[in-house]
Amino acid sequence: MIETIYIEDHLQVHPRATRLLERFPGARVVPCENYTEVFNPAAQSFDLQKQNPALILAQKKGNLVLPAPNGFGISNGPNFYFSHMLNCLYDCRYCFLQGMFRSAHYVLFVNFEDFEAEIDNTISNRHEQTTYFLSGYDCDSLALESVTGFVEHFVPFFAKRPNAFLELRTKSIAIDGLLSMPPVPNVVVAFSFTPEETTVAVEHGCPGIRDRVNAAGELANAGWPIGIRLDPLLWYKDWRAGYESLIDKLVTAIPSEALHSASLGPLRFPSSMFQKIEQMYPRDELLNGPLIRRNKFVSYSESREAQLLSFVEQRLVNAFPETNLFSCDLGAT
Repeated sequence: MIETIYIEDHLQVHPRATRLLERFPGARVVPCENYTEVFNPAAQSFDLQKQNPALILAQKKGNLVLPAPNGFGISNGPNFYFSHMLNCLYDCRYCFLQGMFRSAHYVLFVNFEDFEAEIDNTISNRHEQTTYFLSGYDCDSLALESVTGFVEHFVPFFAKRPNAFLELRTKSIAIDGLLSMPPVPNVVVAFSFTPEETTVAVEHGCPGIRDRVNAAGELANAGWPIGIRLDPLLWYKDWRAGYESLIDKLVTAIPSEALHSASLGPLRFPSSMFQKIEQMYPRDELLNGPLIRRNKFVSYSESREAQLLSFVEQRLVNAFPETNLFSCDLGAT
């Protein structure tokens, strides 16, 4: 799975980094002074690297916990995000990571304890106000759990901090680790979905909708709070039937009392980001769809966007009338 591992020089004796190197004895190990010298140079080919990414072991310094961008949250209270990892196992055409990062390599920040300290500091600064932390902004929270051990480490940490919520956002069905733990009421496992037709067309490498829905249902029945993330909303020929079918599957699998929240949001690419992605995949069906430039974004027309939001929101409200419903204005996440 991992053929090349870059490691910052000072992490050669770090216990978490050492264990990872032992996990992949056949990998080529390349030392570097700082992960940015591998990850940030220009003239890298994101789409080619995506076919066989390397793993970069690094230490995150500064800005370990940041306020969540406007419209990206799971409550009306304070929302923050932290990124133990950069980049994702999957290859979704609408994902902003392919337009934001120059490299497709996985960066794993192994200094989990520093993240914990900053999370505790953030909690204490909110003076007992319930605080929400999002872990799936720059990566998928579960997809590489067998490598990172992120869930195994951080779920028990949040279990001891009931006034702070953790969202694990994912398209993965790697749920065995969660099922082996007692459910934690302040850890929300939030699954991202698009209709089955678009999953096949644009969510390359992701588990299918049936498997994802079943995973969400299995966790819900085991007592875990579940989130539904219909973001971004995608326009295609039979989109109404597609979203109706998807929501029907979700309402059948997930008991309403297990649903912590649902969110939906439009498809929006910053124009410069869209140009970069379009150059990588000039024949992609999604990127050649009915998209227009609106202000600083590439998105659907206001009319199409409004139709998507109105239709899917109403179906969600009808299916889960008691759930907390949030709108995410970021779109291409």
